[in-house]
Amino acid sequence: MNRGAEERATGLIELYDVLLPQVYGYLLDRCGNRAVAEDLTSETFLAAVKAEGSPEPTALSAPWIVGVARHKLADHWRRRSRDERLGERLDPVGPDDPWDAALDHLAAGAVLGGLRDEHRAVLTFRYLDALPVPDVARLIGRSVHATESLLVRARAAFRLAYEQGERDA
Repeated sequence: MNRGAEERATGLIELYDVLLPQVYGYLLDRCGNRAVAEDLTSETFLAAVKAEGSPEPTALSAPWIVGVARHKLADHWRRRSRDERLGERLDPVGPDDPWDAALDHLAAGAVLGGLRDEHRAVLTFRYLDALPVPDVARLIGRSVHATESLLVRARAAFRLAYEQGERDA
C-alpha cells in the first residue's frame, strides 16, 4: 500500500470511529429497528470504503457520510414500500372481508420477504413496479430470456411458499 493510500485508510478509520455512533443513532431514530439500523450503517460505511478505494476517491466528510446514510434509509423505505405494494397487487380483486385482505397482504409480504434476494427483486420490479421484462433484465444485469426464466422460478417459489404458509395456518 502506498503512502497516500495508507493515509486515506487511516483517515477513513478515524472518520468511522467518530461518526459510527452518529450515523447509527440517526438511522435508528428514523427506522426504529436496531437490526435495520445496523444493516444500513454497515451499508453506509461500505459505500465510504468503496468511494475511498475508487480510482478517483471522494473527499470523505461527515456531511457526505450522513448524506449516504440518508440515501440508504430512503432506499430501505422504497424497498419496504415496494414489498408492501406487491402484497396488495397479488389479489387485485380482494376478498369481501377487509380482515381477510389484511391477512392476505401480511402473508404475501412475509412470503416475499422469505424468498431469495434475486427472486424478491425480480418479482418486485415486474409486478410491484410494473416494469416490462426487458427493463427488469436491464436492472438485474441479465438477458431478457434469462430474466423470463428467473421470473418463472420466482413465481413458482412464491406460490409454493404461500401455499405452504396457508397449510401451516
